[in-house]
Amino acid sequence: MHLHDLQSCCGDWPDYALVQSDLFSMDDHSTKETILPCYVHRSLFILLILMTVLMLILNLRNMKYDKYSISGSESKWRSYPTPKFYSAVRQKVETRNLHWTDRLVQCGYQNHSFTPEERSEGTLIMKMIEWPKPPNSSVPFQKSSNPAHVRFVILNSAKTFYVGDQLQVMLQMYDFEGHPKRYGGDYLQARIHTPALKAGSAGTVIDNENGIYYINFNLSWPGKVEVSVLLVHPSEGIQALKRLREERPERVYFKSAFKYRGTSETTTCNLNLPPSKPLCNFTDVRTGEPWFCYKPKKLPCSARINHAKGGYEKNLLIGEERHYFQSAINIKRPILPSSTGYIMVEPSPHAAPALRECVRGQPMVSPSGFYYEDQWMSTTCNIRCFDTPAKITDCLHGKNVFLFGDSTVRQWFEYLTEFIPGLKIFDLHNPKNIGPHLAVDLEHNIMVAYHPHGPPIRFNTISSQDLHYVANELDEIKGGKDTVIAITLWSHFSTFPVEVYIRRLQNIRRSILQLQGRSPDTVVVLKTANVQALPGDVSLYNSDWYSYQLDITMRKMFTGISVAFVDAWEMTLAHYLPHNLHPERVIVKNEIDVFLSYVCPSENK
Repeated sequence: MHLHDLQSCCGDWPDYALVQSDLFSMDDHSTKETILPCYVHRSLFILLILMTVLMLILNLRNMKYDKYSISGSESKWRSYPTPKFYSAVRQKVETRNLHWTDRLVQCGYQNHSFTPEERSEGTLIMKMIEWPKPPNSSVPFQKSSNPAHVRFVILNSAKTFYVGDQLQVMLQMYDFEGHPKRYGGDYLQARIHTPALKAGSAGTVIDNENGIYYINFNLSWPGKVEVSVLLVHPSEGIQALKRLREERPERVYFKSAFKYRGTSETTTCNLNLPPSKPLCNFTDVRTGEPWFCYKPKKLPCSARINHAKGGYEKNLLIGEERHYFQSAINIKRPILPSSTGYIMVEPSPHAAPALRECVRGQPMVSPSGFYYEDQWMSTTCNIRCFDTPAKITDCLHGKNVFLFGDSTVRQWFEYLTEFIPGLKIFDLHNPKNIGPHLAVDLEHNIMVAYHPHGPPIRFNTISSQDLHYVANELDEIKGGKDTVIAITLWSHFSTFPVEVYIRRLQNIRRSILQLQGRSPDTVVVLKTANVQALPGDVSLYNSDWYSYQLDITMRKMFTGISVAFVDAWEMTLAHYLPHNLHPERVIVKNEIDVFLSYVCPSENK
């Protein structure tokens, strides 16, 4: 992973309740002020009459709704102001200089809901993830990074390496004309591996921002250790990805069906919709997370029955940008060694220190672990091997397990229900690849539930009634020593500004802290993002660079919190199998081992 380090500022979170409304906003003329007379010498009788008239006017204003109102329990709602939307052309000029909360207010978030600590934290996070830029905004393709012209060098390759030593690799980036580049910003991934041992570990990339990169590896096993380096994106391609994230967050769009008494309509939905037509405001009641759909022509907003992925906008790249996204040329292309691409590692002359049990609240390190004989070994704590159904059953006996998030944590649900014979799925009549899902083992009093996270989420079709925000779900959990919670969300946020992700994590973190406040023994585990294949145009929506930026954001924001981490990022990067959005079973099995090692750190727990 690339090095970024800036101290985060995490503070307290206020209890606020934002009220969901199918209404949009009051008519503009409803904001007119009534000016009271200021003649203080008037008699009290006349003043009382004027106050009575004022109260009547205010009551009439509150009873008047705009033309987008629908019938229902209006007394339970508070109307949100119309969000400020900007065209893509205007965004190019204005949004890059906005404070991070101002970007959110444009999307419908409420400015008053941010505490000073949250504002400060978001500013630091945005500074932390800043990426080096090319010296010029427009770089000809021939001047961009060409991995075919680059060779990496193993430094001090002639020395004798031992387990526990560090290995360093250096490379100089070149362009298509064969000239060395003088600026950084390329996104690289690297690992060391020994195929015969099914061993592997991820490297840490250091960008000198002058075209030279260093990659550090920890040597954790003896034998022949090979080095592999990938150019995931050239620095010029990263600038195109940044532009799309800032200017085209709607490039993945969503839809909802509305149905009532035989009439049905489908409209487009998103976090940020141009107000060219009346909107339904589905901003969440408790978290204030905004979501909008275009209002059906005949039906009320309250008739919404589902949420679904709509599709992907095309023709997103402009000018030279299309040349930076060629799968066979400059996306996840290998960089070859200048000579020998491996070293021989000798066993350590010193005994390895014993690892302690896995406990929550420990800071993440990199590398967080390595594979050896296809088993993930943590560098900080003892990962137990739950290789039989009986071991997992013993660990989860009497426990309620809640899995919240995207399809990569749904894989955990699928693994557990397939691997443990006694864990039976209770059919909720939801599609297998959507959810929610529930499984129970009555004999051992085990419950495992999977819940998708709230929008944005690119599932095919999910009922509106099943679409809940993770923070709200956490608020409804009693917690305790027999409650286990796993959370992951990242992939479905990749097309949106990072500010949206920061705010979502702030809400979730707040609910986690409240849960731990009332039930400190509750086990909370966060699964990180993972790398994936990037064929065709996938990079424009789900690039590893997008995921990486979200991942380092999550890691920083939960530093110092009593949670555990499953480092799926390094576990997928270090493995010999091809990168996949949904990792193969052997990787999922290792993720489960890490997860359960925090639930049951020893056989006696």
